[in-house]
Amino acid sequence: MTASNADESELVRRRKRAHFRAWHRGTKEMDLLMGRFADARIEAFDEPALTRFEALLEIADTELQVWLTGQAAVPPDVDKTLIAEISAFHADGDPQS
Repeated sequence: MTASNADESELVRRRKRAHFRAWHRGTKEMDLLMGRFADARIEAFDEPALTRFEALLEIADTELQVWLTGQAAVPPDVDKTLIAEISAFHADGDPQS
């Protein structure tokens, strides 16, 4: 296996793991918010985008949910762009949401 194939294989593994984690958050609301977004977008994530998404998966449901729903401001150390992208995905009436 070449280095390029190994890198792609690792990216596929990480995508699968992140997808599973998005659908198994701990609360049904967050499963739906994160899981549906992952269903629609995760296959297109390159390594940097996947790393950003994985970082959000590390955040507790209670914190992440209030940011995604606009109930609280996103702290400066959190990826505001990705939070906005996920929020917009659901607000725009995505057919899967």
